[in-house]
Amino acid sequence: MKKILVVLTNTTRFVKKPEATGLWLGEATEFVDAVTPQYEVDYVSPRGGYVPLDPRGMKYADEAAFALYRQPDFQQRALANSLAPGVINPLDYAAIYYTGGHGVMFDFPENAALQTIAQQIYQHGGYVTSVCHGIAGLLNLRDDAGHYLIEDKHITGFTTQEEILSGKRNLVPFLNEQVAASRGALFEKRRAFKPFAVKDGQLITGQNPWSPKAVASTLLQALDA
Repeated sequence: MKKILVVLTNTTRFVKKPEATGLWLGEATEFVDAVTPQYEVDYVSPRGGYVPLDPRGMKYADEAAFALYRQPDFQQRALANSLAPGVINPLDYAAIYYTGGHGVMFDFPENAALQTIAQQIYQHGGYVTSVCHGIAGLLNLRDDAGHYLIEDKHITGFTTQEEILSGKRNLVPFLNEQVAASRGALFEKRRAFKPFAVKDGQLITGQNPWSPKAVASTLLQALDA
């Protein structure tokens, strides 16, 4: 059985201000908890190795998130020794899932190795998925014809309104909703900070930190179809 590749950030803090950031824990744990009864997961990051946690995200982590967080396998394979893109064989995976946290805004969009992995998974019929800021990893993906993968596709991600409400509007290098629109995406959104996921073909995206379960459920249904 093919596996699911979970993408995590290596970014420890914002650029404009020395404020800590990193992976939003629940965006990894909720998704992994939902898919692991049926699929194995691997963890990769742009540079491999250490994955920092966003301290703000820890405030919202529930007992289920902490249960996975305390497991030695998650601590070692996800947080301490995530895989580097160079050791990944895209043909091993049925889907790739880009997690969020503000850190991904700095190391997901321009990582050519991760882009190649995602594009090859997509080209072989797999699913490219994301949640919240993780949509940043999809913004520069292209299809075989050179078109943006999200062009004319219904997608979602952390909205401009949510960025403003989170107080990080002036710290992020760009706005996901704005860039997605410039790529020709059909950006959908619902009420701020409420669960929402949308599927369009082989793309499945979630709006915010409350959406990992919706992304996982939609992906599992697609894989079982």
